Amino acid sequence: MAVRHEPLPAERLAAAHRAVDENRLGLVFQPIFDPATGAVFGYEALARTVDPVFAGIEDLYLAAAQAGRVGELGRIHRTMAIKSAPPLPLFLNVNPYEFEYGWLVRPDDPLFRHPKQLVLEITESAPLSHFQLCRDVLLELRKKGIELAIDDLGAGYSNLRSIADLAPDFVKLDRSLVARLHDGSRQFRLVESLVGLCHGMGARVIAEGIETSEELVTAERAGADYFQGYLLGAPDLPPRSDAWPALRRAVERTPR
Repeated sequence: MAVRHEPLPAERLAAAHRAVDENRLGLVFQPIFDPATGAVFGYEALARTVDPVFAGIEDLYLAAAQAGRVGELGRIHRTMAIKSAPPLPLFLNVNPYEFEYGWLVRPDDPLFRHPKQLVLEITESAPLSHFQLCRDVLLELRKKGIELAIDDLGAGYSNLRSIADLAPDFVKLDRSLVARLHDGSRQFRLVESLVGLCHGMGARVIAEGIETSEELVTAERAGADYFQGYLLGAPDLPPRSDAWPALRRAVERTPR
């Protein structure tokens, strides 16, 4: 399946080749917390661009896709993440264009070397544009113990039937659903319903983008299982593990 976008300037394509050839990729980890244990459950490994020609990581992946190097770029991200990650569950983003290449299912891929639970994250739009590829690749990976998370649920692309067909192990609620969340609102009822739907298909729910103690408490009341966001810990390297005490103090100050 070819990448159909307007051709990029030669400078940007050259920068994409350089990023792959020279491993020019940044990496940070953001903690995901489990309120049941009061500890870090796992980490999301987030790639970052280091070349100013790119506006962000998605911009780099688009250029790498047009340059035919997106599979290699994804492998660089996984190699860096596995090398630096603590021995806890690790969430790794996969760009939809990577499903057009065979790198993910290679037996020597670094994702098979993580000693703990490994979860691949795909955005909720990926099943729409790459459904057959997603399903085939993920079926092969799951036979080898890799789990799946649907990222950004609620960002605007949802096809719940396609998502359900992939049977994700985790679903991450988009920041747009969590922002300014409070009891009794229609937004709260929507989040509560989505959490129930996810639980009904066997998925655990991560509320991401948590920035205030009220959002945290209300998302927990709505049934979310895990939490991620700047209130708990910003993306960092090396991975942070000390955010929970501050979080608990914030929660204790919030009326219930």
